[in-house]
Amino acid sequence: MPTKKIIAIGGGEIGRPGFPVETTAIDEEIIKLSGKKQPKLLLLPTASGDAPLYFAVAKKHFGKRLGAKVDVLYLINAQLTKKQISDKILSADIIYVGGGDTLKMIKVWRKVGVDKLLKKAWERGIVMSGVSAGAICWFRFGQSDTLKFAKANAPYVKVNGLNFLNALCVPHFDFEKERQSDIKRMMKNTLGTAVALDNCSALEVIDDKFKMITSKRTAKAYKIFWHKNKYYKEEIENNKEFRLLLELTNKFHKLS
Repeated sequence: MPTKKIIAIGGGEIGRPGFPVETTAIDEEIIKLSGKKQPKLLLLPTASGDAPLYFAVAKKHFGKRLGAKVDVLYLINAQLTKKQISDKILSADIIYVGGGDTLKMIKVWRKVGVDKLLKKAWERGIVMSGVSAGAICWFRFGQSDTLKFAKANAPYVKVNGLNFLNALCVPHFDFEKERQSDIKRMMKNTLGTAVALDNCSALEVIDDKFKMITSKRTAKAYKIFWHKNKYYKEEIENNKEFRLLLELTNKFHKLS
C-alpha cells in the first residue's frame, strides 16, 4: 500500500519579485519526500486566481534551484477535459498548492472534481504540499481570510478543507497577529484541535505519524483546543522525530 505524504506550510516566500526566498529547507524536504532526483512537481495556483506570475516564480524556485520539473494546472479559465485534469494530477510526483483565497479555491476544485482527484493522488503516494491556502486544504477545516480580500477588516471564517487531516489549520500564526485571538474564539465552537503554523514552519505527515520542519530558527507551531471551558495552546516541539498523528488531532493525547 503506498505511503501517504503531506507537507503543509504555514507561510513564507519562494522568491516573488521584491521578496526573499524563505522556505527552501522545507521545500527541499518536499523534493526529498518524492523519492526522485528530478520529480515532476505540479503547481495548483487556483487560490491566487491562476496568477501566471506564481508559475514563473515556482519554475525558478522548484525548477532551477531545487531540480524539479515544474508544470502548472490552471482551472479557472482553462478549457481542459476531465481526462486532461486527471492525467496532470495523477502523473505528478508532487502536488504543490499555492496561497490565496481558500474558499474560492475549494469551490473551484469541487466544481471540476479536483477534490476527488487529489484524494486519489494522495492515496497513490503522490506528495501533497502547499503554503497558506495550500496548507489549509489538506485539513478538515481552516481559519481563512477569504472575506478580507473584499474588505480588509472583515473577520476570519472557518472553511471546509479536504479532510485528509482531522484538525483545523491556522497559517501565518506569527505573521498575522489577529489570527491568535480569533482562533481562540473559533475553537470554542469547534470540536477537536487546531494546528497553528508560523511562517517558515511546516507539518510533515507520513501515514499516521508527523514531525515539524522549519526554515527559520524562530518559527514555531502549536496545538490549540478548548477542554472543560479552558483554552490550551501547546507548542509542538521541533525535535525532528516522528510522533503519532493522534497526539495532534486528539485533545486527550499529550504531546510527547
